Amino acid sequence: IKLALDAVLDARNHPLLIHCNQGKHRTGCLVGCIRNAQHWSLVSIFDEYRRFAGDKARVADQQFIERFREYTVPKARGESTEPPSLAPPIQR
Repeated sequence: IKLALDAVLDARNHPLLIHCNQGKHRTGCLVGCIRNAQHWSLVSIFDEYRRFAGDKARVADQQFIERFREYTVPKARGESTEPPSLAPPIQR
């Protein structure tokens, strides 16, 4: 996760695509850790994780996300800790 976060949080690598075999557990853990670093609330992080993992959601994954504290992304002044809307991505 740490090596993946190094790549994801480095703007020189943007844009990028995050995926794994089924896009649930490994991807979900990585994205959950990114959301944690972005100061999302755990409720919002786990809501997003469960939405995409469906009935395959794992308690151990959520515990890992909650406890992973390797990174934090500095918040801009006045920035909310809630996620932005899940609008479709902007096409470049």
